[in-house]
Amino acid sequence: MATKTIMKWSKRVTTAQVEKLIRAERDIEKAIVVFDSATAEYSNGFQHDEKTFGLMISRLVSANQFKSAEELLRRMKEERCAVSEDIFLSICRGYGRVHRPLEAMRVFHKMKDFDCQPTLKSFITVLDILVEENQLKVALRFYRYMRETGMSPTVASLNVLIKALCKNSGTLDSALKIFQEMPSKGYDPDVYTYGTLINGLCKFRKIDDAKELFKEMETIGCLPSVVTYTSLINGLCQSENLSEAIRLFEQMVGKGIEPNVFTYSSLMDGFCKSNHSIQAVKLLNMMISKHQKPNMITYSTLINGLCKEGKVQEASEILDRMKLQGLKPDAGLYGKIIIGLCNEQRFVEAANFLDEMVLGRITPNRLTWSLHGRTYNAVVEGLTLYGDINQAFRLYQSMRSRGISVNSSNLNMLMKSFCNQGDLTKAGRILEDMMVDGCAPTEDIWGLLLNLFQDQNELDNAAESLLASITETGDSET
Repeated sequence: MATKTIMKWSKRVTTAQVEKLIRAERDIEKAIVVFDSATAEYSNGFQHDEKTFGLMISRLVSANQFKSAEELLRRMKEERCAVSEDIFLSICRGYGRVHRPLEAMRVFHKMKDFDCQPTLKSFITVLDILVEENQLKVALRFYRYMRETGMSPTVASLNVLIKALCKNSGTLDSALKIFQEMPSKGYDPDVYTYGTLINGLCKFRKIDDAKELFKEMETIGCLPSVVTYTSLINGLCQSENLSEAIRLFEQMVGKGIEPNVFTYSSLMDGFCKSNHSIQAVKLLNMMISKHQKPNMITYSTLINGLCKEGKVQEASEILDRMKLQGLKPDAGLYGKIIIGLCNEQRFVEAANFLDEMVLGRITPNRLTWSLHGRTYNAVVEGLTLYGDINQAFRLYQSMRSRGISVNSSNLNMLMKSFCNQGDLTKAGRILEDMMVDGCAPTEDIWGLLLNLFQDQNELDNAAESLLASITETGDSET
């Protein structure tokens, strides 16, 4: 493939040709081959400029190859190629995307080594990355540094500062103070300013204050965006004011503002919290009819709400829809449905869901591991008491192999069931495991085991006697 790429070059390699070929290659490694071969094809010919360097750095950042991207920065300096602010910002944004805000700030400070003077655009970009990643103390220090370098505030920079202060209940009043002082200092708050404050107020349950700001927006002719509406709808739902949230949703649609996936998900959450999960399902269907694609939050909200109301069948159907969309449910969602099935004594179906999790390699995280273990134990108990004892044993073996603890009551129940069935092999296997774990059977289980061993010995003796008598008869006939 690489040879074919090199053979595409004309005798006069141009920047436009290099850019076109780099963009055409989906595979990042092949794009690197194109980039390198452009200068290697003809000696003393083509040299990369800011455009081709910038494009290749952007491709590397998109592939999370940050070390290689920064290596190209160094090469640009060596080749005396000017490095624009946008090239630096593409790397900063890349680090922000992968939640490495301090690396973004490091690259920002590197600009001066390349004689690239950062503008307000760079300061705001890095400040926003720090705020998004909750590096609030660092963000506030960075804002002070911005002011110290002589950068005057703008509505955009004040908006990011307000967003930082809205992240914490203790600094929310400071955010409101800045907002109130903006007009007197020549800065008119915009829809983003209002939206940020409304979101912050809703987050800390100051719904009345958020509603007042929302009314103020309309008074001054600052039209709320879908984000603003969604923030307030979510806040109303969280404060269990569903009827007002519905009215606001209807007002929004009436004004021609199209709800997004977050708007629908917020309202669905309100329905589910108010035990109206079927209404939430209807909203899901409306959302899909409007060509809005549900996300993980949408489906999780619905499954949790349906399971809370005991509508396990409906929750299972939502899980199927989720999988058909190509989204992978986590262990928590499976756990909700499995517990719901256990509550309805549908233990065989619950066990099938556990098998599905294993086949799909869906495992819990450290926080949900203990809950996962309790779910397994609940299914084993149900199968032992009301279902298929052999399936319970297979699930028990699966638990052992995967390091999931089996509680002592389940071990004793399994032992008792196999003793009553006269299955010495499986009872003995469980006894072995119990001894390894230092878990002794109860006194009545010991009694059943001894009886089982005694019955087995008597059966073995009878079998030996029968075999001996048959042998003796055969010998006498001979």
